[in-house]
Amino acid sequence: MENEAQSRLIQSLWKIYNRPQRPTPWIDGGNLPWDQEAFSRRMLQEHLDESHGAASRVSAERQLQLTWLRQKLNLQPGMRLLDITCGPGFYAVDLAKQGCSVVGVDFSPAAIAYARQLAESEGVADRCTFVEQDVLQMDYEGQNFDAALFIYGQLAVFPRHQAQLLLEKVACSLRPGGRLCVELLNQDRVDKCSSNWWFTDDTGLWGNAPFLHLGERFWLADQQTSMERFQIIHLDSGRLDEITLCDQTYAVETMCEMMKTAGFPTVNAYPAWDNVPLYDRDEWIVYVAQTPE
Repeated sequence: MENEAQSRLIQSLWKIYNRPQRPTPWIDGGNLPWDQEAFSRRMLQEHLDESHGAASRVSAERQLQLTWLRQKLNLQPGMRLLDITCGPGFYAVDLAKQGCSVVGVDFSPAAIAYARQLAESEGVADRCTFVEQDVLQMDYEGQNFDAALFIYGQLAVFPRHQAQLLLEKVACSLRPGGRLCVELLNQDRVDKCSSNWWFTDDTGLWGNAPFLHLGERFWLADQQTSMERFQIIHLDSGRLDEITLCDQTYAVETMCEMMKTAGFPTVNAYPAWDNVPLYDRDEWIVYVAQTPE
């Protein structure tokens, strides 16, 4: 077994050595493996970790956002909300506690399982429905939701044509006058420098045994896309995991036009989270769009 592991390790190193100079966006990968059971369990631990906001914002910041969202989306008890890429249900459950009925969609099995448990423990399971599904496959046309959330930059992991399709899906799911909130990185503040880094660990997002992580970042100016390629060598087995993450960025004018094309004639953009005191507020732009009355 040791010889087999050493052989795989050598093969993995040669594969990295012979890697393409630059991956092709959404062809050589584009998103994290959220739907893999083991990865989703490790990612859930990152969501629950209150020492950082890399997966989910810490609870104090979420409360600030939720106050803002209730105001901008005009959320009232009895309203129906669609939470797209809902993760472990933090926002959905809180809004259900405020009297809303919420449908949350995410394709991470561990996150959806946790969201259901959270709703049960908070006494709002009757107002929360959590669906384990790729959001590209969701179909809530004609459901007349009062509002929808698509936050923490998750629209950006889809190529532009799919992002447009998702905006259209959401517009069709809302009632007349329904509102959508989308949170995206400020294109002007995205890291546009190529870089690389590495580290070793034996626990965390990439596994619970010794591994070597090699990371690369690329900026594709012609496509306004940021890419990260992660090479993870599992040292006990020699296995190599390669993951490519794409983030499509948008100028404010472009996103506003996409929303209008999708069926939202009214769009307001709020740079820096409308000055909500988040630690990284300057990195974000929040859009609130409304369907015709």
